[in-house]
Amino acid sequence: MSHIAYANGRYVPLRNACVNVEDRGYQFADGVYEVVYVHGGRLIDAALHLDRLDRSLREIRIPAPMPRTALVHVLREVLGRNRLARGLLYIQVTRGVARREHAFPSPEVAPALVVTARRTPGFPASAEAWAASAVTRPDLRWARCDIKTVGLLANLLAKQEARDQGAVEAILVDRDGMVTEGASTNVWLVDAAGTLRTRQLGQAILAGCTRAALLKLLAEHDISVTEQAFSAEELRRGREVFLTSATSFVRPITSIDGAAVGDGTVGPVSSHLFDLFARHMRGNSG
Repeated sequence: MSHIAYANGRYVPLRNACVNVEDRGYQFADGVYEVVYVHGGRLIDAALHLDRLDRSLREIRIPAPMPRTALVHVLREVLGRNRLARGLLYIQVTRGVARREHAFPSPEVAPALVVTARRTPGFPASAEAWAASAVTRPDLRWARCDIKTVGLLANLLAKQEARDQGAVEAILVDRDGMVTEGASTNVWLVDAAGTLRTRQLGQAILAGCTRAALLKLLAEHDISVTEQAFSAEELRRGREVFLTSATSFVRPITSIDGAAVGDGTVGPVSSHLFDLFARHMRGNSG
């Protein structure tokens, strides 16, 4: 079956989907995006993703391409046309098509919307099977990482450096030696004292939707967490490290820069939170 995409008002085979060469997303990375995981035909944490999409659009002054109810209809139509029960929906909104000029088009042009879908492997069988390694890299990104922009060059270069070293993620460290986040994830630490920590929100990191969902689960289960920055040195001395994102879920990290995290196995906190999030994915957070 041909994959179907939504491109600026039309549902078309993915191979035929295209955008204008003067789309500002192509020429300037003048756009934002979201990735929503689909499990059992359900859009996981959809409200969080659509809220964040709205915020990103406001921050770079792009009007919403359509009301939310209409966008949700498009998302569900793309799911249905692709018969997608498990996988990813990709949503991208750019400022639209205009003559190449750095300033915003005047008069304003209509924003461009593209939605695509693809199948992915299922939710991992266990925390142990999902465990992976990471490396640390300097954070070379721009100063507004809280906006989910399509301008990801620094992220992808860091991610490729991780892959070149056999790791799944690059954990980014700022010029003060503090961990910001991963190239495509939020970072969590069980520090040497046993405190669960993740960096506080701000312009240095993206407000991850899986991060938000997990914080809610922690509150519901009376599990203490501190939203506080930590250094790369604290990361290396930590008992446990794990990552969160829409596609990483809760992913234990057992090695950083070739050195074991803790005893080199998946720790009890990471394992428990992996199980909690698995229940959340199934629609049962209890």
